[in-house]
Amino acid sequence: MNVEELCAYCLNKKAAEDTFPFGETTMVFKVMGKMFAILPLDVEETSIALKCDPDRAIELRETYPDEIVPGYHLNKQHWNTVHTENGLSPKIIQELIDHSYELIVKSLPKKIQAELENLI
Repeated sequence: MNVEELCAYCLNKKAAEDTFPFGETTMVFKVMGKMFAILPLDVEETSIALKCDPDRAIELRETYPDEIVPGYHLNKQHWNTVHTENGLSPKIIQELIDHSYELIVKSLPKKIQAELENLI
């Protein structure tokens, strides 16, 4: 998946927004104010950082050692950097984005989750 496809998929998630809190070369996707994906725009090879369950993160890194590595400049237990142009199928990348989004939604306070649920 390229940058445009990643952006479109992330922004298609309910209440997702793109922000630039780290400067104009790093797009951050948030749901209800919390990050679920980080997309650097100034790199030669497209990659996206995604939150992941720690046990699943280890499994993914072992299964796809060239495509999925510990999150760059992030908590390596909870974040993976996914290289999206090295042969991973779009389906797998989309599943990883979905997983990251769902982890963040589940971590939101119940009141905020209810607000999200009620959004059109």
